[in-house]
Amino acid sequence: MIAKPSKGDDLKARTYAFALRIIHLWRALPHREDAHVLGKQLLRCGTSVGANYRSACLAKSPKDFLNKVRICLEEADESCYWLNLLIETEILPESKLRPLLTEAHEISAIMTASANTAEKNISSAKNTLPR
Repeated sequence: MIAKPSKGDDLKARTYAFALRIIHLWRALPHREDAHVLGKQLLRCGTSVGANYRSACLAKSPKDFLNKVRICLEEADESCYWLNLLIETEILPESKLRPLLTEAHEISAIMTASANTAEKNISSAKNTLPR
C-alpha cells in the first residue's frame, strides 16, 4: 500500500482527499447508464489530479514541472465539467455535489496560480542567464 501524503504535503494531501471523495461519489451513483458513463469520466479525471501532482513534484526541470501542473489543471477543470453535468442532468442533487465542485474549482485555481508562477520563474531564469 502506498503511504498517504503527510500533513507537510498539503496539496498532495488535498488532491489525495479529492480523489477519495470522487471514488466515494462514483460508488454512490445510481445504477443507470447515463450515471455510469458520466461517473467513469469523473472517476478518471478526478483521481488523476493527485497522481499528476505527485508527478509534478518529481519533475526533472522547471519546464517539466510546468507541463505536469498544466495537466493537473486540465484534469481538475474537467472534473468541474463532469460534476456540472451530473448536476444539470439531475443524476444527483446540486446540494450533494456543490462541496466537491467547489473543491475542484479551488484546486483548479491553485494549479493555475502554480502554472503562472512557474512560467514567470522560467521566464526570469532565461533573462538572468549570462550571454
